[in-house]
Amino acid sequence: MNSLTPFPGRGAPPDEVVAFQRNELNVILSLYGRMVAAGEWRDYGISSLREVAVFSVFRRTAENPLYRIEKRPKLRGRQGQYAVLGIDGQVLKRGADLRTVLRVLERKLIRAVE
Repeated sequence: MNSLTPFPGRGAPPDEVVAFQRNELNVILSLYGRMVAAGEWRDYGISSLREVAVFSVFRRTAENPLYRIEKRPKLRGRQGQYAVLGIDGQVLKRGADLRTVLRVLERKLIRAVE
């Protein structure tokens, strides 16, 4: 009676799904909060799939994502498991350190003051 029965047709079991860890989400949400305060971003979505976890950033809810922050653990030994992709799917930055990869988006916060 203590065993759990998986819901049929709901994809991979939870232990086979890639997800962001708490410390990774803290880094991403810190940047997200600063961008929302600057008026650049308004909404986000998180997807946890079998091979990739995706944090999507939107200017408006009904649009395509402006940026996607992806985590692909299988690329850890090669190009790095983190990547930032633009609206057209182009890889803007890829690497092994999340903070370093997210710097490509932090440049948007720096503006000239007159």
